[in-house]
Amino acid sequence: MTVPAEHPLQTPPRAPSPLYGFGTLAVHAGAPHDPTTGAVIEPISLSTTFAQHGVGKPVGAYEYSRSANPNRDNFEQAVAALEHAKHALAFASGSAATATILQSLASGSHVISVSDVYGGTHRYFTQVAKAHGVKVTFTPQIEVDIAEHITDSTKLVWIESPSNPTLRLVDIRAVATAAHARGVLVVVDNTFLSPYIQNPLDHGADIVVHSVTKYINGHSDVVMGLAAFNSEDLKARLSFLQNAGGAVPSAFDSWLAHRGVKTLHLRVRQSSNNALAVAKALETSPYVVAVNYPGLDSHPHRHIAIKQHREGMGGGMLSFRIKGGRIAAERFCQLTKIYTLAESLGGIESLVELPSGMTHAGIPKDQREAVGVFDDLVRISSGIEEAEDLVRDVEQALARAVSEISSNGVNGYSGN
Repeated sequence: MTVPAEHPLQTPPRAPSPLYGFGTLAVHAGAPHDPTTGAVIEPISLSTTFAQHGVGKPVGAYEYSRSANPNRDNFEQAVAALEHAKHALAFASGSAATATILQSLASGSHVISVSDVYGGTHRYFTQVAKAHGVKVTFTPQIEVDIAEHITDSTKLVWIESPSNPTLRLVDIRAVATAAHARGVLVVVDNTFLSPYIQNPLDHGADIVVHSVTKYINGHSDVVMGLAAFNSEDLKARLSFLQNAGGAVPSAFDSWLAHRGVKTLHLRVRQSSNNALAVAKALETSPYVVAVNYPGLDSHPHRHIAIKQHREGMGGGMLSFRIKGGRIAAERFCQLTKIYTLAESLGGIESLVELPSGMTHAGIPKDQREAVGVFDDLVRISSGIEEAEDLVRDVEQALARAVSEISSNGVNGYSGN
């Protein structure tokens, strides 16, 4: 079997408007009652293979779990409904979803990406995709200069909005309009906001991707990725590559992630409220150099958040630069009592990390700093704890970290 031929999409088809609100869809989409027992929660189908009546005549819709599984199907249907998509494909990780999309491009293809992307995405673009003959151009101002970067070989534009970890926003509609004028597809990584706050397909994107590990699953116990879209052509091409590559999640992980989806709206709203409270406290702190959070009126792209995000919400992620440089930043991460020093994000628990030494350590320092990822930048993932407890924790860790540096006569702040 060959991969179906690619053709440009000028105006992406749209899924029908949902009949129900987000919370209702989150609970019920892809969640039929079991027809045999009446169970309101679907059972876990752990079987790797399925019986057939005759040669090539399976009893039901399934033959082998790498190709399809009931729990994976249910989960995909649920997220497709929440992203206003006709189709969704679940992968073994967010990185596997990224890899499959890039593998769908022929050698010699060109991709345009925002500069400040997740470190794993940057690694794939610069090392793996490059080895396969796919060239990637990074730009810090994609809405401004996308037209000058598009060439006849450009096939894809990759957006993170908000970006990781500087929380820059991109006007998806503006980029999609410019890209589609040249027959170029637009991919938006929506991991930081989840389908509850933003639906990129509604703003002109062709594919939306998620690290399901984060907000969609939401409980830090599943590694998974997903791509959602409306095009039948993309469904055929990406499904073929997914099956051929075998980067699929297990039935149990699919069941767990589907369980997480059912409370997505409740968790994300609380996380966003918590992040806003912490961001406001950081903005007034004498120990902070700058705060990156799209829910603040001071954010340079606040107008985009108001246009693209549900109720203008800022989401649960934020970052800030601390006075005292890297040493103070590391101490802050060690001094929090509620926040856990760990990578990842989007879980029920609050996390803190240092991008320059953790998630983005593989990006050369000059490239990191060019997009604002300095050694003193701290990234926070707000969980669903009580907002006042998180604010107090941040304030005490800030005061102690900066005072320790000052009392030891160390000043690592570069002033950039």
